[in-house]
Amino acid sequence: QWRLVESGGGLVQPGGSLRLSCVVSGFSLRDSNIGWFRQAPGKEREGVSCVHDPGIRPKYGDSVKGRFIIYRDMDENAVYLQMNSLRPEDSAVYFCAADHGSYCSLVPAEYGYWGQGTQVIVSS
Repeated sequence: QWRLVESGGGLVQPGGSLRLSCVVSGFSLRDSNIGWFRQAPGKEREGVSCVHDPGIRPKYGDSVKGRFIIYRDMDENAVYLQMNSLRPEDSAVYFCAADHGSYCSLVPAEYGYWGQGTQVIVSS
């Protein structure tokens, strides 16, 4: 059974950084697509970043390009989202998701396995 557990959210001041973790079990990171998504109150779920093959450049949503970095640790069975230069508009519940496939996508509907989410609040 595919399982994903996020952690690392919290309250941070604008301009600060957070690192989110997504620890997975029941499947191999090598054979799956992993995506980070976020959803703010009253808004649709938004694709933040995704990664598939280490030889292929990850994808980033336009709003986070140059500020967020996604990377995987195969030994830890984890995917991380390093978030820098955080802004109040980055506040949301962040989810990691996974699915089979040969390329990663920022479209939530293309993922069948989701974690429970972790809250990020950017505020002074």
